[in-house]
Parts: sequence; C-alpha cells; structure tokens
Amino acid sequence: MNQGQGQDKRNQRPGGRREQQSRTGDPDLKERLVGINRVAKTTKGGRTFSFSAIVVVGDEKGKIGHGLGKSREVATAIQKGIDTGKKDMITVPVINGTIPHRQEAKFAGAHVLIRPASAGTGVIAGGAMRAVLESAGITDVLAKSLGSSNPTNVVKATFNALSMLRDAKTIANARGISVNKVFQG
Repeated sequence: MNQGQGQDKRNQRPGGRREQQSRTGDPDLKERLVGINRVAKTTKGGRTFSFSAIVVVGDEKGKIGHGLGKSREVATAIQKGIDTGKKDMITVPVINGTIPHRQEAKFAGAHVLIRPASAGTGVIAGGAMRAVLESAGITDVLAKSLGSSNPTNVVKATFNALSMLRDAKTIANARGISVNKVFQG
C-alpha cells in the first residue's frame, strides 16, 4: 500500500463516505454533496465539459436549503450550489427527532413519501432523500421514493414534502385554539 492510499482511508467515514471540510463561512451549516453530473458539448475544437452539482445545506436543527451549481470546474459548481442553498433555506418542524405527520409530495417525475417513526428507528431512506433528511436534523423517519430516481427531482420533491409539514402549535395558532384542543377536538 502506498502512502496516498493510506491517507485516503484516514479521511473516510465509516460506510465509505468522505468527511468533507466545510466550504461555507458558517460553522453551524453543513453541506452534503448529493450528486455531480458531467455534460459534454461538442464544438469545433473538440468537446467542452461542464459540471452541475446538487448540494444540500443544513444546520441539523431544522433549517435546510438546496442548490444546483453549474460550472466548467467541479469545485466552483459545488461552491455555487452551496451559495444557492444558503439563500433560500426553509425551517422544518422536528419533534423528538422525527416529523409531526405523514406527508407525500411530487416534483416533476419524482414522488416521495415520508412518515414519522419511533425513536431508535433511524433514517430509513435512500440516496438523495437521506441527505436532505439528515441535513434537517431528522434522526427517525421512514421514507420512500416512489417515482423517478433523478437526484435533482428527488431533492426538490423532498423539500416540497418538508415545507408542507406543520406542527400542532402552528395549526393551533391558525385555528385560534389551544394546542390541547387540536388533539382532543
């Protein structure tokens, strides 16, 4: 084993994911790279490659955002995605590490379903949904992607579902009643 391989293994997390250094100026925000797509344009001088990166930014306390960055270099595409994600962040109601109620949402061909789970269940979700849910600070949830598996559309559908979530306090304020009356009728 050469020196480069040993160093590469030290920077990895369990499960094969690499620990990424924060590119945001805010130490509370953590970014997760969901996917990188390479696009080639054929020109007179040959092929010109461009990259798009979908990034999820969150503080793991209920605030999350997502962004799509495009550039001719991977690093600048990721940075643009992070900057876009920081601009339009949403707040998700997280109650005891899970979501308040079941929610479905769609975006383009992607259709997602998220359900609350009991403590200790963990994040049962795959790919792009897992990155979004973990960035929001949700520790126990059951999730399923029912439609397209396109990472960009799955991230946007998951954001639609999370933005539709309402906790009991919000519903009580909207109806002008107490929180106890929401549950007891």
